[in-house]
Amino acid sequence: MSLVLPADAGDLAEVTASETSLKRFLHGLPGVDQVGLEKRAATLATRSIKKDSKRWALDLAIRMVDLTTLEGADTPGKVRSLCAKARRPDPRDPDVPSVAAVCVYPDLVATAVEALQGTGIHVASVATAFPSGRSSLDIKLTDTRDAVAAGADEIDMVIDRGAFLSGRYGQVLEEIVAVKEACGDAHLKVILETGELATYDNVRRASWLALAGGGDFIKTSTGKVSPASTLPTTLVMLEAVRDFAAITGDIRGVKSAGGIRTAKDAIRYLVLVHEIAGADWLHPDRYRFGASSLLNDLLMQWHKQATGHYWTADRVTMD
Repeated sequence: MSLVLPADAGDLAEVTASETSLKRFLHGLPGVDQVGLEKRAATLATRSIKKDSKRWALDLAIRMVDLTTLEGADTPGKVRSLCAKARRPDPRDPDVPSVAAVCVYPDLVATAVEALQGTGIHVASVATAFPSGRSSLDIKLTDTRDAVAAGADEIDMVIDRGAFLSGRYGQVLEEIVAVKEACGDAHLKVILETGELATYDNVRRASWLALAGGGDFIKTSTGKVSPASTLPTTLVMLEAVRDFAAITGDIRGVKSAGGIRTAKDAIRYLVLVHEIAGADWLHPDRYRFGASSLLNDLLMQWHKQATGHYWTADRVTMD
């Protein structure tokens, strides 16, 4: 079972070298105090930021957005429109920054790549039988390679939650390792689908499993399952990347996706990132929001901070 870990990872590489040692390691992680965790997340959610910092936070949140469309009715025209919004979220104000990425299904990657050429905005593609993750490994790898061949430089894969919940950790790990290899130079985001994992202990175990398998980011949700992202689950995942970096020296990211709709919500998550992982993670290379409707509220609040007035309704594009 080959792991994508730094050479100095030491004991971590050893304990994940077999199914038995992997299970012993994952179940040996400190248990999550549910009451304490939820209380801490709730306390951090009440933190406010100074008015002169709010514009900076809104600007950063916009730059962290993976602008997403993952519907069966998606068309090339819809993707081109989304890419135009990603480039210039407010066409009348060039000071508004671009988003981090546009996330689409594999068959629409080429359309997004063409529309975003030369912008520096990443093209992300879901893969591996999204959102269920229920297919053969060969199909998952083909899905990934097709998206990369079409130009995706980020892949959002889903783990097999059935295998994970059945305790088949080695199978899940091997799939992550194989998909990471199929990504080539593309970054890999591993979707845990935390709403199906039942416990915070499972979220912690799945986070470490994804990091050990080579995930560049660990991601909360597909957005297709409720509950999706929550502050407590993101807190657990931020602890995992923080502790993984402390052990290995390798910095990975977190993506919160699903149910984050307002600027107020986004700022709460940024406070969480700062307080749990640290200021080094306040960067689009280390933290992302997976969103479709969030951007509009961020733009309205950004405009309010810049001018003292809210947008009128005609300035908001409804994608």
